[in-house]
Amino acid sequence: MINTNRFALNRIAAPALGLSEFFDLATSLGMEAVELRNDIRGGSVTDGIEGPKVLRMAKAAGANGVKIITINALQQFNLPSARMKALGELESLLTLCRELECPALVLCPNNRPDDGRTAEQKFHDTIEALNTYAPLFSSAGVRGYVEALGFGISSLSSIQTALKAIGESGASCYRVLIDTFHSYLGPDKPEFFDDPSVIEKIGLVHISGVEANIDKSAFTDAHRMLPGPKDIMKSAELVQRIERAGYKGFYSFEPFSPEIQSLEKNELARLVRASIQYLQEVCL
Repeated sequence: MINTNRFALNRIAAPALGLSEFFDLATSLGMEAVELRNDIRGGSVTDGIEGPKVLRMAKAAGANGVKIITINALQQFNLPSARMKALGELESLLTLCRELECPALVLCPNNRPDDGRTAEQKFHDTIEALNTYAPLFSSAGVRGYVEALGFGISSLSSIQTALKAIGESGASCYRVLIDTFHSYLGPDKPEFFDDPSVIEKIGLVHISGVEANIDKSAFTDAHRMLPGPKDIMKSAELVQRIERAGYKGFYSFEPFSPEIQSLEKNELARLVRASIQYLQEVCL
């Protein structure tokens, strides 16, 4: 069974909560870890609060505090035309990671329909970006978690391709971020995650579920609920597979659905507990 303290909460689940409330919610669920974001609440990771103060707030939450395990995310990391902007943003985010004692920053690929690059060029640009950013990550003592987005317009939709790019970069500061939603949409076969050599390169796993009775080509982030028995993606089966292959890290709830985000705090907590219990039962 997956211990409750191996589950984490991404702030996208409760964007209306202030940081103290969010940290307290996580600890009330038996969690020890959370993820913060730069795409909600006006784009401020810390709601305009200085990093050292946020760190103190996190450590004071609940009985034992909570660890900020990632900041989501550096966007369009592999798009050359956005490179200068990304470098400036990366430096700021890495500084904040250090202030928050946060060990990792998520890297998201370009995901826009006007990307006219060939697959070969996208791969080359991904390697080039990883090489460019690696000295900054290494200097800061922070890892980069490369996330493949499974959407058809994504410039990096495969974890297998992401791992190949990381390998060709030769940089040791990177890991991959697995997302059950994007793994379902993307080209990688579930059997790919049976390989222990793949599992050891995973930094984090994002989990969500989809209950809408629609074709997966119509899936959007707004369909992402909490994993449960009605999940047509069967995220729990991927979690079970990853567990059996030896994964020992965190599983972070990342539900983008407005239906989840608008829940009152106690109701959200109830549903997260139910999802944890469901995943624990599947992964006995």
